[in-house]
Amino acid sequence: MQRRTLGTGGLTVSALGLGCMGMSQSYGPPGDRVAMIALLRDAVERGVTFFDTAEVYGPFVNEELVGEALQPMRREVVIATKFGFRIVDGKTAGLDSRPAHIREVVDASLRRLRTDVIDLLYQHRVDPQVPIEDVAGTVGDLVRAGKVRYFGLSEASVQTIRRAHAVHPVAALQSEYSLWWREPEAEVLPTLEVLGIGFVPFSPLGRGFLTGAIDEKTTFAADDFRNLVPRFTAEARKANRVLVDRLAALAARRRVTPAQLALAWLLARKPYVVPIPGTTKPARLAENLGAAALSLGAADLEEIETAAGLEIQGERYPESMNRMVDRS
Repeated sequence: MQRRTLGTGGLTVSALGLGCMGMSQSYGPPGDRVAMIALLRDAVERGVTFFDTAEVYGPFVNEELVGEALQPMRREVVIATKFGFRIVDGKTAGLDSRPAHIREVVDASLRRLRTDVIDLLYQHRVDPQVPIEDVAGTVGDLVRAGKVRYFGLSEASVQTIRRAHAVHPVAALQSEYSLWWREPEAEVLPTLEVLGIGFVPFSPLGRGFLTGAIDEKTTFAADDFRNLVPRFTAEARKANRVLVDRLAALAARRRVTPAQLALAWLLARKPYVVPIPGTTKPARLAENLGAAALSLGAADLEEIETAAGLEIQGERYPESMNRMVDRS
């Protein structure tokens, strides 16, 4: 697989990474551990070198899973994890990016990931109670101590990105970005380009919606996060299906799948964009990675833009999660 560089410090990763959250939470029952370990190792065999996890996924169990799966090939891969939440009795209890807490989280993550260094450490959500300069300075100390290689932010505003980057170089910003959530194009992407920061889109397939496998009749498991998302009400899914149908028609003409076309579109946006689609299925993994070989020309991109030219119905997050997105 082709490689891409995040930031200006030499962090090189596969053009497509693997988001690991869904193996442990949010999209129904967790995947079978043995099967998920096999899937992670299969991804490495297929050329993936970039794996995304977080302490809060589970909590904790996703880091443990990734650590066990990738330990035999640790030096071949880049592991990203995140801090920023307070976790009490196995549940999130608000944000916490105090410097002392960051250091505690990093030590615990290192143990769970079975490694001596975290390749990319993100602040998971911006904590309005802690100046971002203190956060960046603390991660900088951890970099100098050899516990972390690179610093990242997630769902951060342009102002926050600039303030953090002035204290310690930000290698990557992780935020949602796809054909049905394009807000980063307005201010974030231009800022990243100026500062030389990479961009890692999560949910690049619209939490599965852009694959074409979901419509208004789809039912989700009781513990599936999408039951709480306004964009996934039956009414919104019916309205938003227009985008998927248009994408599917374009994909069929190119003999690819809608998911592959959606991922290839992201890869064509900028050379520093590295999507991290997640899956628990080997067939989906192979399908998603096939997007890296799909080259889109100007005419292809224009057709996709035309197809995507409609208003998507529903908020992308429930209100409780919307409040955690940095708007400073």
